Amino acid sequence: MKKQTVVALALLLLIPVVFLLEGRLSSLINPDSAAGHPNYARNYHYLSQMRTLAFWGMVAVVWALWLAVCFLVIRSKGRSSWWLFLAALGPFGFAILAMLNDRAPAETDRYARFVRNLNKFVRAGYEVCLFGIIWQLGFEAMVFKSNLMIQHEAATTGVPVARIMEIRNASSGMWAFGEGMEEMYFMVLLYLIWPVVFNIGARCWPSAREKVSGPVRS
Repeated sequence: MKKQTVVALALLLLIPVVFLLEGRLSSLINPDSAAGHPNYARNYHYLSQMRTLAFWGMVAVVWALWLAVCFLVIRSKGRSSWWLFLAALGPFGFAILAMLNDRAPAETDRYARFVRNLNKFVRAGYEVCLFGIIWQLGFEAMVFKSNLMIQHEAATTGVPVARIMEIRNASSGMWAFGEGMEEMYFMVLLYLIWPVVFNIGARCWPSAREKVSGPVRS
């Protein structure tokens, strides 16, 4: 696994941490807490501004992390920095970056050699199928995570699962947007992890075959 890929994966895993920290900070900055104090209007205004700054600061940090992830993937493949413009397309742009051939031959891994040796028509079919599978797995991961969060909320608050589902359905637009963002995040994560899984499997496969069939005799 290349160093750039390891760092890119670590930075990608930091993105949900930034979201959680911003949510915790926003919950602490409550403008309504200024009620009953002198200069209520001024304090309310300051606290509202602080909450807004915390939100946009989170957006800036997440965007910087996203750009860094895409840039490291580009560098790991020995490609031009101009490809970074595809970061604006989100997971779809990242899918294109993941499809690029590795131009760092001294550092290519098994997965890079595998896709490079494919016929162009087979390669096109492979990339389309991979995108579809990752999209579906990203959706399933989002649904699994959402169900876990509902079960956790029900267990910690004592609110029935059916009631929680009713509350979510009442604000379905907000939840749909959040779940869409989570699905896209899981897609990018899977695109980063897949070459690692492939390389580990390719490395273990000869050892497994040798254990089953025994060492090859000359």
